[in-house]
Amino acid sequence: MKELRTVIRDLREDNDIKQKTIAEYLGVSQQTYSNYENGHREIPIWVVVQLSKYYKVSTDYLLGADFGYLGNTKLSGKYLGDTTMHDVVYDLQKLKAKDRRDLLKYIKFLKDAD
Repeated sequence: MKELRTVIRDLREDNDIKQKTIAEYLGVSQQTYSNYENGHREIPIWVVVQLSKYYKVSTDYLLGADFGYLGNTKLSGKYLGDTTMHDVVYDLQKLKAKDRRDLLKYIKFLKDAD
């Protein structure tokens, strides 16, 4: 199970958001927020609640009790780097059926490795 600090860092990075942006949303300094992500400072409950609202996930997800968050599912939004989810789906559709099956097996392998 991931630590809260890792979950909030991953969410921020998945959405290509800078620490400064989240810190401003929370009304704390960038250094304070950085300390949350780095484990140098305990994350207050009110921060967990505010981050759940910001990312539109449950507090259970942030705390590791719910694994329902699927990442950024907006097709036109950036998924990873400059790649959108639309780009990923489009590229998947161009693969041969056998290659898609192999890719799904590999994804399952990666998920199970966590």
